[in-house]
Amino acid sequence: MSEPAPPPTSNKGPRPQDLDAAALRHQARRLARAGQAPWLHAEVARRMAARLPLIKLQPARVLDASPALGASAELLRLAYPGAEMLWHEADPVLAARAAGERAQTWWRRLRGAGAGQLPALPARPAVELLWSNMALHASADLPGLLAQWQASLAVGGFVMFSCLGPDSFVELRALHAREGWGRPAPDWWDMHDVGDLVLRAGFADPVMDQERLRLTWASPESLLADLRALGGNLAPGRFAGLRGRGWRRRLVAALETLRGADGRLALTVELVFGHAFKAAPRRAVAPETHVPVDDLRASLRQGRSRG
Repeated sequence: MSEPAPPPTSNKGPRPQDLDAAALRHQARRLARAGQAPWLHAEVARRMAARLPLIKLQPARVLDASPALGASAELLRLAYPGAEMLWHEADPVLAARAAGERAQTWWRRLRGAGAGQLPALPARPAVELLWSNMALHASADLPGLLAQWQASLAVGGFVMFSCLGPDSFVELRALHAREGWGRPAPDWWDMHDVGDLVLRAGFADPVMDQERLRLTWASPESLLADLRALGGNLAPGRFAGLRGRGWRRRLVAALETLRGADGRLALTVELVFGHAFKAAPRRAVAPETHVPVDDLRASLRQGRSRG
């Protein structure tokens, strides 16, 4: 008599480690070889740059964090033409791509003390703006990354960032669940979660908002090509094996169910935007103060003599 099969394990990994680290490295290397940054990232960078005039601070030094796929260099230069421009990329392959793109420009690489680490103040001149476009959702340790940002930013400076929200490609989640294919993407942090983590990292006055885009395609092949240009499935619970041609045909047929009234295939993308400031650290105040009685008596006698 055979033993009963063990109960199925949940496909949802614990946050914030809800990314497959090996898959993350693989996708970073594949995207680093692409001819240009992902198509969506350039549009998000433009929308994020439109928010910069809301901040009155004119930073003398700007740090573009994770710039290799962020498509933001020219936008930042136009926004702050007199600022010193710095960049930092944790992944060595993406760093090589970013270095090649900025080899003959005004951008300067910022190097940390450890592999992939941002240097903390006062190890270098202050940075008043830390910018990160479409990178947070690809971080396996979001609280740790935000802590690095907070340590590297000058008091009074600000961060501005964007990332994918949890409703991105929600139509694919329903499709994969219906077909029994596992998860097509991680459960990305939602806007409120990110705002809470920003506060816990020590930032002040976070402002979070979101936008939803409805993207459409004429064919399943063009949809899949654009999704591949954005990256890949980083969910730990994704299908672990190789997909065959039969599965590809099933996928194309299933995608046809996404056609709307206009005859085009449609997917939703949720964009999360945020900015926050670094406030001056608060001085610690002891819950109790111990004063010798003799000191109090001397203070009272001194006050009477002055009266």
